[in-house]
Amino acid sequence: MEDEGNLGVNQSKNHLMNKLIFLLLLLVAGSTFAQVKLEGVIKDSIGAPLELANVIAINQETQKLDSYGISNSDGRYKLSIEKNTNYKIQVSYIGTKTAQVDLKTSDLNITKDFTLQYDTTLDEVELVYEMPVTIKGDTIVYNADSFTSGTERKLGDVLNKLPGVEVNDEGQIEVEGVTVGKVMVEGKDFFDGDSKLATQNIPANAIDKVEVLKNYAEVGQLSGVTNNQDNIAINIKLKQGKKNFWFGNVTAGGGASEENTLYLAQPKLFYYSPKYSINVIGDLNNIGEIAFTRRDYFNFTGGFRSPSRGSGTNIDLGSNNLGFLTLQNNRAKDINTKFGAANFSYSPKKTLDLSGFAIFLSSRTDLQEINDVQFLNDASRDENKESNTTQRSDLAMMKFSAKYKPNGNNQLDYDVLARTSKESQDQNVLSSRVGNIDELESATPFSFNQNLNYYYTLDDTNIFAFEVQHLLQDEDPFYNAILENDPANNDNPVNPDDNLPDPDAYDDTASNLGLDREQSVYNINQDKRVKSNQVDAKLDYWNILNKKSDINFTLGTIYSRQDFDSNIFQVLDDDSKFETTPTINDGLDTNNIGYTFSDLYLGVHYRLKSGIFTFTPGFSGHAYSAKNNQFNVKYTDNFFRLLPDFNMRMQLKKSEQIIFNYSMRTRFTDVNQLARGLVLNNYGSVFSGNQELESAVSHNLNLSYFSFNMFNYTNVTARLNYSKTVDRIRTSSSLPQGSVIRISSPINSALADESASANTRFQKTIGKFRGTLSANLSYNKFNQVVNDRTSVNENYSQTYRTQLRSNFREAPNFEIGYRYTIQDNDQGDRRTKFFTKAPSIEFDALIFKSFTFKTDYSYNNFSDEDQTINSYEFWDASLAYKKNKDSKWEYEIKATNLLDTKSQNRSSAGNISVSATEYFIQPRFLTFRLRYEL
Repeated sequence: MEDEGNLGVNQSKNHLMNKLIFLLLLLVAGSTFAQVKLEGVIKDSIGAPLELANVIAINQETQKLDSYGISNSDGRYKLSIEKNTNYKIQVSYIGTKTAQVDLKTSDLNITKDFTLQYDTTLDEVELVYEMPVTIKGDTIVYNADSFTSGTERKLGDVLNKLPGVEVNDEGQIEVEGVTVGKVMVEGKDFFDGDSKLATQNIPANAIDKVEVLKNYAEVGQLSGVTNNQDNIAINIKLKQGKKNFWFGNVTAGGGASEENTLYLAQPKLFYYSPKYSINVIGDLNNIGEIAFTRRDYFNFTGGFRSPSRGSGTNIDLGSNNLGFLTLQNNRAKDINTKFGAANFSYSPKKTLDLSGFAIFLSSRTDLQEINDVQFLNDASRDENKESNTTQRSDLAMMKFSAKYKPNGNNQLDYDVLARTSKESQDQNVLSSRVGNIDELESATPFSFNQNLNYYYTLDDTNIFAFEVQHLLQDEDPFYNAILENDPANNDNPVNPDDNLPDPDAYDDTASNLGLDREQSVYNINQDKRVKSNQVDAKLDYWNILNKKSDINFTLGTIYSRQDFDSNIFQVLDDDSKFETTPTINDGLDTNNIGYTFSDLYLGVHYRLKSGIFTFTPGFSGHAYSAKNNQFNVKYTDNFFRLLPDFNMRMQLKKSEQIIFNYSMRTRFTDVNQLARGLVLNNYGSVFSGNQELESAVSHNLNLSYFSFNMFNYTNVTARLNYSKTVDRIRTSSSLPQGSVIRISSPINSALADESASANTRFQKTIGKFRGTLSANLSYNKFNQVVNDRTSVNENYSQTYRTQLRSNFREAPNFEIGYRYTIQDNDQGDRRTKFFTKAPSIEFDALIFKSFTFKTDYSYNNFSDEDQTINSYEFWDASLAYKKNKDSKWEYEIKATNLLDTKSQNRSSAGNISVSATEYFIQPRFLTFRLRYEL
């Protein structure tokens, strides 16, 4: 529990934060009350209302654009403008003459209607300013200069100022609550659409327009016959001076800390022309600025998507990646990273496009953690662990793509993606139950993925598509654990009540594994090899029946083969190798298993448009076969299943829609769950598979609502998700009294698991201020068996956020936010609750048009129901000097973790335990940086 001194300090900090937020709210209120409203109706020459007409208000004194608006379906528009000011109002609409009037405001609201005349000739009135936002069908075009103030340095800074667009905590772009799947620059894929690389590296000063492409179709020939409502792409249009020239910047810097000499080098170079493009990104530093994380690497698909993704079959090849401890917010005790990436596109002729990329990431990371674990139904198992970890990771991937499109009716695509890596994790753990443990994990996996797609349009009513993908994957994780042992005291039972490490706490497991217990330490090793070979192919045919309906037939297949080998052995004190023979699991501690899976399916979907509705009902029939052979025992599971699905889209307005989805899916496991021999997941978990595992069936429902209203500057998104899984694979675990060593095996649970989530966000702009409220709620209920006892676990998670952001063109800008999180875990006999309260503020200002000042502060209070576990705060600041906006050189001083915070916390829930973790982070860093703009 916090002492009185710390409590007083925290109360003082909270009081200061509350006063600052109050002052900013007064600023918002004052600015709002200093404005009046201009509204009216825009019609055409015959009196019909014009939707999506553009209205701008230009301040005559400053010649700046003060406000803009877009008319709604009734032709109504609304602007907020300054009192007692002279304005020039311009109203424009495609195909009509631009209307222009002079207007002087007072302290009263004004109503002004406009009638626009149709005219095919050029407008007589010259538009002095471009519209900040233009909506053309499913495309929203933002003029970047209308939202920037000069403090922006990268694409993410610009996007965060656009209405309806956000960059989330992971660096991914979201539009109206939907994650953007593709980013392009001048119509060319930027690293196959990875949005984080784009937001962190594309220079802000190169951006002219940001085009949001909703209902985006990867293949133009299929745009009219596929449901693309969840597909959103962004295309960046460059300023004229950035085309056909190299642009970008090179940053170099350094500094000193108590322990290290700090360094930083970040080249970011780009070239775009109609025929080819080149992007080169580099990052070398030891200050924790991670350009591309290990998680980014494994989540990076390179644009690959399975042809069977909508078939209703989910087959998991499993993951044999190392159990790396993950960084928290790019923070650890020590981080050294090297990152390099290059992307190219080349069009030797109009019918052929070639592209590719190469990415390399090398990191060396030290982590220190203190972990308190509370176990299900038995406090005697509770454990405290202190760990020090060294991670080494070298990751590389390369991709080459070719697209041949001789005409509008034919398109042929080929892609190949290769990955390879070399990783290791060396971890020293001091456990309150087991004592001292040294763990080493290493792996050198690789994968090779290729696909071939052909699209053919026979005529206006018949379209064909053939897609095939092939994956080869080889994984070889190695695990070693060295644990304490007292060979003279092997037969003494573990005392779960003394709260002291017991050097013989591992004895029961050592006996189960068949280890030689006369050694000074238990030196346990495991070799494992998993090879995967999978082909996924389908043939689609669409027949367009009429303007409002079409039918789709799909014939597809999936074939997968996995080979699994593993072996547990002990290295004795004399360095000899001892092949163990376990006393459990029928003496099986090795694996040699072949697993094959096949799915032959036929799908039918009918799409009908009726008024504001689009209905797409359908089903697929699957002939499944799953076989595995191990220890001279063969098991085969052949069956047929019919899987229905349904999609409904309700287009209420051009920018408002409701979408409902239902799907029934069959889920298959991977070879890791089937292998009967013992496997060490880690020193505290011994696992054996189940040869006769069956597939699970899930029912999935999703209801979404989107509204992007430029009339009243309001954006609303809401999502409801529900899933129920029957016969899901669950783990049956055995935990001896007072032990933290788990012995487990998978089973098909006859009880249904359920999950539900609700996400909503409300965003509104008033004048120069934008407010956002969001809530994320989730509920998970799952069944498990521990010590032959069935129990139900329920996890509740709630996160609430509020945010207020300003967007002044000339004045300083700020963003204040508050996040409140509740993590509630009900494990039957035990229930835990953790709370996180996190206010934050960001501030940036362009001073004397030469100095850019940025600072951000966040405070976190992490607690349970009884007390504050930890409170921590972060404060970063930077000051940069650039003589003027056209200057090539910029000088910057940047400070991170100014308050020298030592650690922060997180909580997590597992199947049999709940944990709270404190992890230590890098100290205060002060660096000087020099940036050169090309």
